[in-house]
Order: sequence, then C-alpha cells, then structure tokens
Amino acid sequence: MPDPTRKGLCIVGSFMMDLIAYADRQPQPGETLVGYDFVQAPGGKGFNQALAGARAGAQTSMIGRLGTDPFGDEFVDRLRAEGIDCRGVIRDAQVGTGVGHPTVARNGQNAIVIVPRSNSAMTVEDIAVHRDVIAAAAVLLLQLELPMPAVMEAARIAHDAGTTVILNPAPFSPLSEQVLEPCDIVIPNEVELSQWAGQPLDTVEAIRETADALAVQHNLTIIATLGERGSLIVSPGRPVEDIAPFPVTAVDTVGAGDAFCGYLAALLSEGSDLVDAVQTASAAAAISVTRKGGSTAPTFAETVEFLATAGNPSPSTPITTRTAS
Repeated sequence: MPDPTRKGLCIVGSFMMDLIAYADRQPQPGETLVGYDFVQAPGGKGFNQALAGARAGAQTSMIGRLGTDPFGDEFVDRLRAEGIDCRGVIRDAQVGTGVGHPTVARNGQNAIVIVPRSNSAMTVEDIAVHRDVIAAAAVLLLQLELPMPAVMEAARIAHDAGTTVILNPAPFSPLSEQVLEPCDIVIPNEVELSQWAGQPLDTVEAIRETADALAVQHNLTIIATLGERGSLIVSPGRPVEDIAPFPVTAVDTVGAGDAFCGYLAALLSEGSDLVDAVQTASAAAAISVTRKGGSTAPTFAETVEFLATAGNPSPSTPITTRTAS
C-alpha cells in the first residue's frame, strides 16, 4: 500500500479522441446500421483515468504523447481545465493524436476500435526523461494502450522509488513475470482475468479461485471488477473481500472501468483504506455508466452524495476532508 508520507498520483497512459456512435445494437459483419446519436469526446484509458483521479481530489500528473493536431490541442486544454499536470505530455509533430471508435448499443454495452497513432511512439527514453515525476508520486497507474517497454520502464522506476504500482491490464496483453514483478495491485475485469489465466471463467466461484491463485503466485493484490456483480479484492493470505455493486440503469459503459481505476488509485494515493477505496471507486463507476461518453467520471462531491443516497457511509478519513469540486 502507498507510503502515507507521500501524496500524488501519476498516470502513464494513452490519449484517444473518442468518436462514439450510438445504435440499437452492434452491427453484424458487412452490415451498415443506422445509429441514433454521435458524441465526440476526449478519451483513452490514460486520459480517462487521469481525469477520474483529478476529480476524486488527488494531485494528478500525466505522462503520454499527443499529436500537434486539433485533437491534441483539445486534450491539453482539458488537462489544464481539470488541474492535471501535463508537463510530461509530449507533442508529436510526425504522428497524430490517437483515435477511438466505440459503438454503443441501447443496453449500454460497447465495442471499440482504437487507432493508437502517437501513443504507439512512446519510448523508454520518453519515460526516463520524466522519472522524477513518477518517483515523487505515491501511486503510479498504468494501462496497456502504450508500448509494453514504456509501461515496464515506468513500473520499474516507480518500484525502485517505493511508489505503489497499479496495473490495469487493458487492452489485454500477455503478462509475464517481468511485467508483474514491480506491480503491487492489478485490476482486471473478468474477461482480462480469464485471458490472464488462459482459461474460461464461467462462475463467480471460478473467478474467486483463479484470482486467489494468481495473487499468491505473483505476490500481489488483485481487484477483479465484475460489472453488475460488483468486485472482488484478493490478497495473499487474506480472505476474499466481496464488494457489492450499485444498481443503476446503464446508458453507456465506455470508460466505466477507467473511472473505477482512476478513483481507486487517487484514493489510495491520499491514504484511504483499500476496501473504502474500492467501494467509493465502485460508486464513481456506477455514476459514470449513467452518462454518455468515455470521460464521465463524477466529482468527489457527486460520489459522496451518491453513496449517501445509496445508504453507504461516506469514504473514511482522510478522504472526507478533501476539497470537493
């Protein structure tokens, strides 16, 4: 868990301008389907998680790559408006800003095509230049929309500095021991957990047993997010913690996992208890699915109000002392 004497969250991650199409259902191969709505919104797992972390109240910085195109300009404007330190964001004049194309069905489920563009140009050298930002943070949050060598370099720098390393293994890539060794917490959804285990996981009991085995094998904490079934906290030598879901009517599930990860990392960076942090992150994710777009994480004040309405206690000290915006 994070060193209580240190504060701040660093995100090393991606930017994708989301071009979101809404339709009654997902199209079939070869089919042209008429949709009913369209939204353009800054997204990408890294940006979404940074926005969630900042809205949760953590001092947040981001390291990544953008083009020098209008999409890149829009991202920089948004980062600054949210109070996110963007000095680690590189502008690439040769390769444009990444683009994502989600298609969202009426039931809120989505399928996404991403074109990483400048994200794919992130190098180990780019990460090393910003090692001081990573090393100063209490928590580093990573995903897998950047090249794996850059992700591994960021994890190594953080681990060596005593920064807590959280990995959200999405989109999924094989997780070698070299990737996992510097990690303290891994946050897969049930599909990613199944891919990690290399076998189908058809029941919650199978998910529990598999997460427990992987946590012991790699000596780390696993927080498995299960959508409508809530989430599990699995740590070696401790009973599995079941975190109940918050029932809501989903409009758009794009970015819900990012809201969860960003909130969780932010709360841990501020000294929250792990169970409190997961419960609060679950509330933030529940709010996010009731809104269209990928970068829909709620403010901390909205999340506290939601928890109170749902009959759950507010997050424990020092979280409730945070300035809500």
